[in-house]
Amino acid sequence: MPLLIQNRRIDHISSTAELFEKYPHLKENARIFRSKPLADIDPKCLLYVQQREFAATTPADNCVSVIGSDDATTCHLVVLRHTGTGAVCLAHCDGSSTCSEVPLLVKTVTSLSNLSKDGRLELHLVGGFNDESETSHNLSLNILAAFQKHKEDIHLETCCITEMNDIMVDGTHRPVVYGICVNVNTGEVVPASFTYKGPAEELRSARTFTGGQMADIYDSSRRLVKIGPCKWSPNPDIAWWLSQNDETILKYLSTSPMAEPPHFVQHMKSTIRFILDTPTLTACFLGVSHSSTRGLRVGNGRELSNSKGT
Repeated sequence: MPLLIQNRRIDHISSTAELFEKYPHLKENARIFRSKPLADIDPKCLLYVQQREFAATTPADNCVSVIGSDDATTCHLVVLRHTGTGAVCLAHCDGSSTCSEVPLLVKTVTSLSNLSKDGRLELHLVGGFNDESETSHNLSLNILAAFQKHKEDIHLETCCITEMNDIMVDGTHRPVVYGICVNVNTGEVVPASFTYKGPAEELRSARTFTGGQMADIYDSSRRLVKIGPCKWSPNPDIAWWLSQNDETILKYLSTSPMAEPPHFVQHMKSTIRFILDTPTLTACFLGVSHSSTRGLRVGNGRELSNSKGT
């Protein structure tokens, strides 16, 4: 069966406006969702997901109780959960390969679940806004279409996307909600923001910046955050960006220059510096125990600091 709303099959949707017109309760639920206060998350229990990453676990995990992600403008944050087993996945999708990413998310959750057990697969979508290029709108439709193609029943519960996640600030469209988290034990999804985005924040950002595909960053059976294999070719030309002003970096390195969070430019610069400082990195990253304070070990024995213990 394709995607369901209130136990009814969704017909073909040509626009998000049509979706909210046909299913007004989604519109009301989105209003309620975006009005919730930001959750205050303890980094010690958090598994943070960056752009073009996903992570999944179950309530049996004694190391991770919250999965979260933020800094989404045109990107969409996707939570898929089986209500019977509690297996849950959170992904930060940017539209790089939606048709192949969505099946990966479904497979990951179903592989962690006994689907014969009572319960169902529930979907929560948050992200995007009314950007001029309609990147958000196109990604919303692509994600919905990708979920509709699955044989499993998937019930759309939260849909705070595009126009329902939009607000005007000083004459500029911006997202209302930039980030979310899901409670692994209860399945509750709420707005959130995060100060800690590790481990190995710059390395993970560099993987995405240099064209890495959607990656599963967590081995729930071993309680390991994992990154790898990860490599890029030396490219000294990108040093040019470090000499540019903030406006230029925003214009050319963002899909939504007027809506980015304040730290976007500094984040881009630190990512570029990391790539320049490690031009021949080809190691496979082994991972870090989420319950320890050890560093993230890489294949050549080098260690990356991880003082937060995630």
